[in-house]
Order: sequence, then C-alpha cells, then structure tokens
Amino acid sequence: MIGKKVIIRNLPGKTKFITLDEVERSLSSRDLMICNDEEGMCIAGVFGGIKSGVTSSTKNIFLESAHFNPVSIRKTSKRHGLQTDASFRFERGTDPNITIWALKRAAMLMKEIAGGKITSDIIDVYPEKIENSRTEVSYRNIDRLIGKQIEKQTIRKILGLLDIIILKEENDILYLEIPAYRVDVKIEADVIEEILRIYGYNNVEISSHVNSTLTYFDKPDKENAVNIVSDLLSANGFAEIMCNSLNPASWYEENSDLDPSQLVILANPLSSDLNAMRQSLIFGGLNSVAWNINRQSYDLKFYEFGNCYFRVRAQNSIPSVDDYNERTSLDLFITGKTGRESWNHKSNPTDFFNIKSATEMVLARLGIKTSSLLKGESSKKYFAESITYMNNDRLVAETGRISKSYMAMFDIGQDVFYSHLDWDSIMKLIRKNIISYRELPKYPSVRRDLAILLDKGINFGLIKEIAFRTEKNVLREVGLFDVYESKSLGVNKKSYAVSFILRDDLRTMTDKNIDKVMNNLIRAFENELGAKIR
Repeated sequence: MIGKKVIIRNLPGKTKFITLDEVERSLSSRDLMICNDEEGMCIAGVFGGIKSGVTSSTKNIFLESAHFNPVSIRKTSKRHGLQTDASFRFERGTDPNITIWALKRAAMLMKEIAGGKITSDIIDVYPEKIENSRTEVSYRNIDRLIGKQIEKQTIRKILGLLDIIILKEENDILYLEIPAYRVDVKIEADVIEEILRIYGYNNVEISSHVNSTLTYFDKPDKENAVNIVSDLLSANGFAEIMCNSLNPASWYEENSDLDPSQLVILANPLSSDLNAMRQSLIFGGLNSVAWNINRQSYDLKFYEFGNCYFRVRAQNSIPSVDDYNERTSLDLFITGKTGRESWNHKSNPTDFFNIKSATEMVLARLGIKTSSLLKGESSKKYFAESITYMNNDRLVAETGRISKSYMAMFDIGQDVFYSHLDWDSIMKLIRKNIISYRELPKYPSVRRDLAILLDKGINFGLIKEIAFRTEKNVLREVGLFDVYESKSLGVNKKSYAVSFILRDDLRTMTDKNIDKVMNNLIRAFENELGAKIR
C-alpha cells in the first residue's frame, strides 16, 4: 500500500481506473473512492481495483470496514452499470454501529481458517456518530391502519422484539427510539408496518361488515372521453403508443420551447438518459417514429395519451406536492404515405391537412366547434408550419409539420406531422356541453359559389370567419373547393372557389332572399379583405 495510508476521497472526473474484472472505467467526480497516498484502490461500496485485489500470491491483507451513504453507492453503481454483492447491500443501507464487530469477525475467520496473524490494532474513525432515529406512534393510528384493535401489551412486546425502545408513553402516544440498523423504519407508518409483519397478516380477520358509499363523477367522465377518442383514432388507422415518462434532461436544457426551470429531476435516476420527468410527449413520439422507420416501416399514424410533469415552484428547499403540476396531453403523429400502394388506388404523401383534419375530427367528436376557437400560428420551434386553436387565451390544440432541427435530433429523413391537444383544457371546455336534439329541416338548402381574388397572405379561415360574422341566420356551411394561382391573376394574388350553403328553417328561401345574403357577403369580403369577385 503506497504511503501506508487509506484516504477516502473523490478523484477528478474522467480519471481512469481498472477494476477487478480487468475493465478500465472512467470515474465521475462524484464517485467515492478508497485511495492510498497516490491513487485509487477501490470504488467505495461497489467494486475493488485490480491492483488491490487478493491473488494466490498475496501474503499481507489490510482490512477496512465501513458504512457508506446508500444514495451515493446506488448512483455510482448505476453510473457504471455494476451490480455487485457489495453494492446490493450498501445501497439498501447497513448498520453503521457494527463496523468494528464486522472487522473483528473477518479478522478472526482469517486467523482460524487460513492461519493468519493479526499484526496491528484497530483504528476507528467515526467523526460524527449516527444517532438512532426517533418517532411517535399513536395506538389510534395503529388500529386504523391495521384494521384491527391489537392489545397494547402485545404492541409493546412486538416493539421490544424489534429492538425498538419505548422512551415514554403519554396520552395514548408512544415515543420511540429506532435502532440505526433498521434503515427502512423512519416514520410512524414504517413502525406500524413492522408491528403488522410480526403480528401476522393472517391474524387480521376479514370483516363481515360491508361499507358502501355513493360516488359522484365529475362531468365530463375523463376515462369515457379517453375511450371514445381512442376508439375514434384507432378506427381511422392510428396505432396507440405508450412511451417512457422518463426522458434525458439534456433534451430540455437550452430548449426555448420548454422551460428547463420547471423540469422534475429524479433524486436517484437509473441512468443519465432517464433522469427527468417528461414535459412533453413529442420526444417519445418522435423516438417511436424513428424506431419504426429504421425497421422499414415508413407509413405511420400514432397517438398517445400521457401525463406531463412540471415543477411550478422551485424556491422551497424541501419540495412538497403543491410544488408540482401534472397535465394530461393527447399527441398525434403522422408520417409517410396516406395508404398502401395499389393498382387501383393512388397513395399520396401525408401533408399538413392530414394532421389538421385528424385534430379537428377529435375536437368535433367531443362537441367542440373549431369555428368557435381563435386560430393562429404557433411560436414553438418544433414546428416548421403550424396552426393553433385557442379559447380565451388558453391553448386547446396546436398542429403542424415538425421542423428539420427536431427531426435531426432523431435522425428522421422524412416529413413528420404532429398535433398536440391539451386534454385538461379540452375537458374544461366541454364540461358545460349539452347534447340537444332537433328535427330534420323541412325546407331545402341552397348552394351558391363565389370565385374570390385575394392576396396570397389571406387564408380560408379568415374568409369563413367573416362569412359567419356577416350572416348569422341562414348561412350553414362555408367550404373551399378550389385554389388557383397564376401570373395572369397579378403579383401575389390567388383565387379561392368558395361554396356557401344557405337554409332558412322557417320558410323556403326565394331568389330575392338569397341575392340579399350573397350581396352582403360580397361587400364584407371587399371591405375587409380588399377582395374582388371574378
């Protein structure tokens, strides 16, 4: 042992260390190491080093008995992918007060079995003694959680068998001191669980008394709504996916679309790739798309219902439930072609309007009229082109084509169209929906078409909005059935062929009524859009 010293410390990050299995590993600056005067000898509580290992030629052995922080050992074990006997025990917690006894026991076994000779005294370094934990337990809570009234004398006897000391008993409350080796017993519920374990689960009889309560479900029924939409999407060729709710935190860092300060970081992650709770379903969905494309499945339609997690208040040193927020989302993904190739069917590439129609189909099935929602464009960078649906400044849905930067993150080489529906906002929106019935119209509908010359920057949604604002009584539908662009129309001009369905539920419409409505619409388009009727 170089320097005849044992030093417990952290080595600099990326330090190379060869373990007993002859594998060279790159250490983290957070890995606790047992070192000599110059270099590391063991990864503390996990694995020994090749230079400090015992071989057939070993004559002198230095024994160290220690207690390590379980969290630190677990993180180191997961970081290096090492599942050893040592890490299995240390990461679950050990008794800090038996280190000397364990050291003596090991030394005596070597002396008795291998003929060894003990050549030094024991050196004990214990700067801060780990005290036994203390807690309070009430007889009332013991009876309530176990579901049976156990005699107090029996409870005291069980606690004694568990080496749990009763410091005092006052007002039906027991003040207890729990030995340090019971690492999984800290709070009142833990003590009650131990009492029940010793008392015997089979000794708690099943009650012959049955309680029942009236249940009231808030409207709308969320589970029913999820099932309705799931059936709808599945019937339209979508496949449901369920992605991991754990993501790499690196996906959210320096990402302006999501707030890294609201990220929920795991205290003991399995790996650095699964160290944060997701804030969006987009990453899992794109990962699923990439996985399928890499296996030659190019035409995909996915949907996922899932929860997203946010830390809304990060200033508290001790987090509480109120510091976190959980929101439900429905996300859709479409890529590839609209259908399989066939001699009698032309298969076209999916486009923006495929995902838009799927989004509006879901909203319509839930009784939401998209005409009542304010439409705009998303500022999120994961969209190359998009449309948003808002209700009173609250996002209901956003849909569009995924940007190249996001597709490059997952090495996707074909267009992906994505829609995000805020399920919690939708549930609030349809809470007051009432299903109503009415008889079929007695009077016929009338269709009139207009060819409207407009600037290229004007979209059909604006035309539809102006039409319904201008005529609220007899206008039933507005549709776009042709778009024409040509240099002959003028610079930055296009022509929309728009259909209008008119119907009066009280009488048959006359030509005079129809002409009046159409003239009002034409004036509105000319005044508000600068349109010309061709």
